Parts: sequence; structure tokens; C-alpha cells
Amino acid sequence: MSQRCFQDDPGEEQDLILFEAKDLTKTYGKRTVLDLPYFSLDEGAVYCLQGPNGSGKTTLLEILSFLLPPTTGDIFYKGRKIDSNIVRLTDLRREIVLVPQNPVLFSRTVYGNVEVGLKIRGIQAEQRDVRIRECLDIVNMLDLANAHVRGLSGGEVQRTAIAMGLACSPKVIFFDEPTSNLDSMSRKAIERIIKSINELDGITVVFTTHDAEQAFRLAGSVIALHEGRLVNSAFGNIFNGLVTDDSVDRKICLVENMVRLRVDTPKAGPVSVCISPTDLRIVNDPGASAVENLLKGTITRISNEGEMVLITLDLGFPLNVALPQENIVLSTLCLGRELHVLCPSSSIQIL
Repeated sequence: MSQRCFQDDPGEEQDLILFEAKDLTKTYGKRTVLDLPYFSLDEGAVYCLQGPNGSGKTTLLEILSFLLPPTTGDIFYKGRKIDSNIVRLTDLRREIVLVPQNPVLFSRTVYGNVEVGLKIRGIQAEQRDVRIRECLDIVNMLDLANAHVRGLSGGEVQRTAIAMGLACSPKVIFFDEPTSNLDSMSRKAIERIIKSINELDGITVVFTTHDAEQAFRLAGSVIALHEGRLVNSAFGNIFNGLVTDDSVDRKICLVENMVRLRVDTPKAGPVSVCISPTDLRIVNDPGASAVENLLKGTITRISNEGEMVLITLDLGFPLNVALPQENIVLSTLCLGRELHVLCPSSSIQIL
């Protein structure tokens, strides 16, 4: 699990790049909702797109789905520059599926909904039936094939929408908040489906979520957005801050009116502060020497996520810390324990 690195140069692995965007912007009047100098998505990977409401996540998914044109910039798909040719876009849309946060289904059976896209593509009835049943089996909805959608639960509606997308044999699936407002059992079912379609079918997956633990469970990389821009922090570590000069002309940032951090920035006044959870380090002996940017908080959540452990500290505001398992002893961590972490200047981004 890693945070996605964004560079001006795509590097040496261009043959693996599925999407690439350069100088991408989206504006509405004088308001810029997306401003991405460069980013790329690799084929066959799973990405989590994170950021607060209004950060540009849904806008980015719609642009990459070729449903919304950018204001400026270039998009490349499988190495080919995308233009506004409607015939070309129609062909590309057959390879890409966007499952919205609140899917709207047709007023018919589950089977009938999954059949719609196949009928539009002119697939014969016998072939349609085979594909529909395959897709309903993948999302564990085969026993509800003949059920009318008006009687479905929220999780069943979401799984039906996923089956509709899978029926078209996409190369990429975008999920916008796929598990929001679902119960625990439905969330786990959707997560299993996302892992399955990527691991078994090689489908590239990008999903948005506010759940840091879910990001750890599912994604190989996290893309973090704040006010339409890429940031180095993820998992909700984006805070309000106030940058001032101290008595020796160093920059100090007061985070959420509670924590003072030494920062390297030319900015002053109100700012947004991003703190990378993977760059924070536990300090076992905080009294051994004077340490700058040493934070103390109470553990409120611990989640074992494969190779990483996600810890949430209460500093008066929640701070997420992501640590490699081999670097810590889980038995020494418990809810309610005080923990000291070092916040190096390299982990702090001032926006």
C-alpha cells in the first residue's frame, strides 16, 4: 500500500500506463475545481481517490470516464491522445464504466437491468443470458435475478449496478463512494467484489472513499486531492492551519488551533496543512532529547491492514499514522495508550 507519486516526467514504465493527463483543469466560471499538472494510472492496478467533499474526486472520475470534457489539458488512454471525436469517445466508453454513488436502476427486474447494456450492443439472446448469469454470480445476486429492483436494499442496488457494468466487459471501473450509507455486511460484500474483479479479471479499479481502513484494505496506491489539486497526504490528514514567524524568524504553523509545527514554507496566514501518515514515526523515549515537531496523542483506533498498521491518534483532532508492521510490536499498542510520534518537516505540505 503506497501513496501515489506524481511527477513531471512519467518515467520509464510508460508501457504500463493506462491513463495519463497533462495540465488538466476544469473550471466553472471563475472557479477552478480541478488543476492537475500531471498524473497517471497504471493498467491492472487498484487506486483509492481520497479527499474532502468538494475536492474534485467526482469531477476527475467523470472526466476519465469521457463523460465530462476538461477545460484545458490533454488526456491519453493507452498511449493515444483523446480528442472530442464523438465516434471515438463512444468506442472508448465501451471500455470504461462509472458506478455512481447512488445508482439509478430501470424499473424492471435485476436480470432486466443487467441485460440493457448487452441489448444496446446487439448481443444475441443466448449469449446475453450466459453473460448476465456470470455477472450476477460474481456479485452474488443470481438468486435475485427475477426480483424487481423496487424491493432491493441499498447494497443490492449497488451490486446490481456493478453487475450492469461488468456485463459490458470493461477494462476500467470507477466507483464513486461504493459503500457509503451501506451496512457492514453490504460493505464487506462490495469490497470482496472489487478485489475479485481486479485479481481475477485484471480490471483496473479506481474508487473514492472517506474510509482510511477501506483504502488500506483494497488499494495499492492512494491519490489524494484537496481543492482540486494533488497533495502528498491521504487518509484525512488535511487540516486548517495558521502560519506565523516565531521569535527567531522561523515559520510555525498552528494546526487546528491546537498543535504547533515547525514548517518550511514561504506562505503566511491561514493555510491548509497536509500531513503524510506514512512519514510519521513513533518515538519511544521522547524525553531523551529535545525533538522538534514531536506530537503526543491518545490511540483511539488500531487497524491491522496487511503489511501496514493504521493508527488514529486523538490530539484534540484525529491524526492518522500508517506504519509498516515490521517496524512495530502490535502487543505494545492498545486503545487509550498515549503515543509520541515525530512529524518531520518532509511529511508536512502547506497548501
